[in-house]
Amino acid sequence: LRAWLSWARRCRLEPFKKLAATLKERFDAVVRGMVDHRSNAFVEAMNGLLQQAKRAARGFRTSQNFIAIAYLRMSKLKHLPASPFAPAMPQ
Repeated sequence: LRAWLSWARRCRLEPFKKLAATLKERFDAVVRGMVDHRSNAFVEAMNGLLQQAKRAARGFRTSQNFIAIAYLRMSKLKHLPASPFAPAMPQ
């Protein structure tokens, strides 16, 4: 990684120089993440839940409704009251 950073800093392509500067600035955290086998799977899972909430919120009038649905979907509450649309007695 250090050898690649050295090459990227001397590269003529500005995006590589910018990437190399960012990686050099956060070098310890990047190496620690690679050694610990961390991934962004949790963040991707949260993104999927937000996308579901966004689809469910279509047709509502305000962004506050989307935020409310997103909080409800992502909170994973266990003790919510029963749905008012569910039958009172199972048949």
